[in-house]
Amino acid sequence: MRALAAVGPFFTADAGEGEGYRPLTELYGDGLAGYVAQVGLRIGTGPDKVAASTAHLGIASRLWSLALGAAALSGQVPDLSPERVHWRVPTGGSLVLALPKPVALPGPVGDGLTAVAEANLNVLDEALRGGGYGISPKVLRGNSASALVGALRVLTGALPGTPHDPVPLAASLLDTGPLAGTGTFIHEQGLGFAFMRNSCCLYYRVEGGGYCGDCVLRGRGRGR
Repeated sequence: MRALAAVGPFFTADAGEGEGYRPLTELYGDGLAGYVAQVGLRIGTGPDKVAASTAHLGIASRLWSLALGAAALSGQVPDLSPERVHWRVPTGGSLVLALPKPVALPGPVGDGLTAVAEANLNVLDEALRGGGYGISPKVLRGNSASALVGALRVLTGALPGTPHDPVPLAASLLDTGPLAGTGTFIHEQGLGFAFMRNSCCLYYRVEGGGYCGDCVLRGRGRGR
């Protein structure tokens, strides 16, 4: 985890609980509305479904960065169960995670990565859908896929030639795993990879925002 932190803030988890940290179970529960409101204030939309989608994408990006990055460096996935991971939002900053006393999940790496989706993202999706934001399951699953590929892109750019290749791990999640059907992932040895999702994260509705590189609406000049 210390080596992974050198990649960037999304790949960093503080070692201790520290002041202001609370378990992710709270973020997925009573803390969710407040966090979405904070994100909405920061991007200028208010606590609507655009803010909810943006918050979801950010959380998913941090979780996938930690899981996929650790898998690439060590061949193991850390236990990112919501009760083990802690979070806080510094004044004027964005979400920060902490993982006190990290331990590896037993079993195959693919199962560990699937556990991240089942223990965290599925729970977060249900909480957002029940929060009255009007955000669709398709958008949320697309966000999770986009966050995974984004983490993969940053990781392979910063740490090429890791001991364990993260590309087939991500491809498996997108092909037959929990993110199957969220988009088209193309990987050619020696040429890199590309991804086009089947949904839109809604960020184009933010003032000054635009379509993401993997957006299904890119080039259409419209959104929904």
